[in-house]
Amino acid sequence: MRKTQVSQRRAYFIGIGGIGVSALARYFLSQGWEVSGSDKSPSPLLRELKAEGIKIKIGEQKKNLNPEADLAVYTQATPSDNPELQEARKLRIRTLSYPKALSELTKEFTAIALAGTHGKSTTTALTALALLESKMDPTIIVGAKIPQLGGKNFRLGKSKYLVVEADEYKDAFLNYYPRAALITNLDREHLDYFKDLNHVKRSFRKFINNLDNNGILVLNRDNAPLLSLGKQLKRKVIWYSLKEKMLAQKIKKHLKIYGEHNLSNALGVYKLAIALGIKEKDIFKAFSRYGGAWRRMEYRGDMRHKTLDIRIPVYDDYAHHPTEIKATLSAFREKFPKMRIICVFQPHQADRLKKLFKEFSSAFDEANNLILLDVFKVKGREKRKAGTRKEVNSEKLVKTIQKRGSGPETVLYLPHSARLRQTLNKLIKNKSVIVMMGAGDIVDITPRLLK
Repeated sequence: MRKTQVSQRRAYFIGIGGIGVSALARYFLSQGWEVSGSDKSPSPLLRELKAEGIKIKIGEQKKNLNPEADLAVYTQATPSDNPELQEARKLRIRTLSYPKALSELTKEFTAIALAGTHGKSTTTALTALALLESKMDPTIIVGAKIPQLGGKNFRLGKSKYLVVEADEYKDAFLNYYPRAALITNLDREHLDYFKDLNHVKRSFRKFINNLDNNGILVLNRDNAPLLSLGKQLKRKVIWYSLKEKMLAQKIKKHLKIYGEHNLSNALGVYKLAIALGIKEKDIFKAFSRYGGAWRRMEYRGDMRHKTLDIRIPVYDDYAHHPTEIKATLSAFREKFPKMRIICVFQPHQADRLKKLFKEFSSAFDEANNLILLDVFKVKGREKRKAGTRKEVNSEKLVKTIQKRGSGPETVLYLPHSARLRQTLNKLIKNKSVIVMMGAGDIVDITPRLLK
């Protein structure tokens, strides 16, 4: 899918506002394709794409699709009855899912894939920056906006290298064929697709089998499921661990991001970068440059408390799984050891809340106050039998956390986000910090607090 000698080709992206799909759309644009696409509702990312020359349609209608399109790319979440997808197939336009389209790039480039249940975007960003520091000039596709990439999720390089975030949902990463791979951890996640942890392990085993026979494989020794999987492999494995204390302390001196999980991520990237032939000084320069990504402990501004006449820092974070919540709140505690943490959490996907309910109930212990909003329901991923929707919800989680007798001092259920500022004003004291957390549209609520 590199530049060709033929007349300009046309690509259409269904769900172009997705963080991964939008990066791929930017790649096609960089290759001279005429790019257009649609999504359900407006967003800042769509405005960015439009400003770059991509034609954007709001709403999914078959009339949006140019009948002369050469390719239609759709997200993993696109249902088979999507009118645009149906129209593309009716018109015999070539259709590819996002992973299938990205697969073709991993075959054209020397691909470096960053995988794992948690930490993919951070490790992708750190790896990409290490290659940039060493003048390896990679093309980059990452699932977050990165300040060092001009606030984008894509960069076009001139070399053979492609650094790509490899998502495991619906086995997307089984379409990729990397030359090098780093896997951060395995966990019970995406349980609307994976049946259990063993299912997750089997998929990651298949992903490893896609790796070049002489390729580089870096695994986290501290993650028990990954350690178990790695010991079964009949290939060379480069391990990393926080127990390598001298190396960990050396790396920590250069890191600008907080949390033990991020130190672990950086350790993995260090081992990968060394294996790729990158000099240590360039790795440390990359680490010192990276201050975080979009919705990863991202400082958004201050909320003013008129009565106390103080300003409270407000952060956004994408954490939506109990493991991520614990790690992120621990990182905030490390960053603000003497401040009160007020966590506003929007559960993401009812099925995840149900299957990991026990884990969620103990995930917020590092917060002083907790406000739970209603569950963000993910279209296409909330298949439930009639009458089962009320089995678990945010209100029930609040009551369960309160009964534990430990954890946050105050735990509140707030069904209407319009009252969030008023509720926060009652909880705020001197030396407080607000953490807006979740993978849904809670990110759109944050600006209301900053006015």
